[in-house]
Amino acid sequence: MCLIGVAAQAQWQWLDKSGRKVFSDQPPPSDIPVKNILKQPHQAAAAANVPTQPVGKAAPAATAGPATPKIDEEDQYLLERKKKAEAEVQAKLKAEADGLAKVKATNCDKARANQTVMDSGVRVSITNAKGERDILDDAARAAEQKKIRSAIEINCK
Repeated sequence: MCLIGVAAQAQWQWLDKSGRKVFSDQPPPSDIPVKNILKQPHQAAAAANVPTQPVGKAAPAATAGPATPKIDEEDQYLLERKKKAEAEVQAKLKAEADGLAKVKATNCDKARANQTVMDSGVRVSITNAKGERDILDDAARAAEQKKIRSAIEINCK
């Protein structure tokens, strides 16, 4: 009778991925989150709260802040490479943004110059696909002004 009580205390209980309760004498798999563990053996709960210390090592002095993990040389090298790669990506994005800003500024200047010509009231001619000059009538002039205004709205922000 006493052995049954001890065996019952050494039971794990958790919710699996589908939400079913699982009972076992073995701990749950590592992919089960801690919040889904409903019951664990008393010894396992106590062991989880007690930090383990390797044999032959002196215990570190208690500090007020959280412990910082020691980073070996290879990890440090990888961290530096990662930071360098991130900096290169940021520099590339900034260069692309600067180039786009220059193109927009140029397009804005051209659109404003075209708007000035259209607003002046002088006759405006364009070259068609055949290479011939066509003088814009009122309807074509209005359509061209509409295009210029949309170009100004897009590029002159």
